[in-house]
Amino acid sequence: MNWPSLYRLQRALDERIETEHGLEHEDLFDRKMLAFLVELGELANETRCFKFWSVKPPAPMERVLEEYVDGLHFLLSLGLECGFFYEKREIPSVERLPVEQFLAVFRHADRFGETKAPEDYDALFTEYWRLGVTLGFSSEAVAAAYRRKNEVNHQRQNERY
Repeated sequence: MNWPSLYRLQRALDERIETEHGLEHEDLFDRKMLAFLVELGELANETRCFKFWSVKPPAPMERVLEEYVDGLHFLLSLGLECGFFYEKREIPSVERLPVEQFLAVFRHADRFGETKAPEDYDALFTEYWRLGVTLGFSSEAVAAAYRRKNEVNHQRQNERY
């Protein structure tokens, strides 16, 4: 995964949004963290992995991937907000069920939200990346989906979304 490339795309989007909305001097960390958590919940909802009471299948993989990269946008943005950059190329595999992996991401997000420490950002990012692997996404699929959604987000700004 070419993380520097994704951070550059995210920085351009963040700077555009902050400039166009007059937010250049605001601390957006808490709002970005809440947005990340909301996207994480939406992702879990699309996978339906926790819905033991339902027989309805998960959303199509393309929809799940789109939700995943929505979260990735905010995770990259949180790193930029703090001056942290995730650099790992490979993730050690961990055999977890999707529910367990979602909970690991939520726990690490809570920790990072409290500490704002670089090691906690790294741990959160690692767990989120593991979630993508658990859901069956390749780095190529994630990168391509991120780029597509980044273009959509710029178009939405053009349309005063």
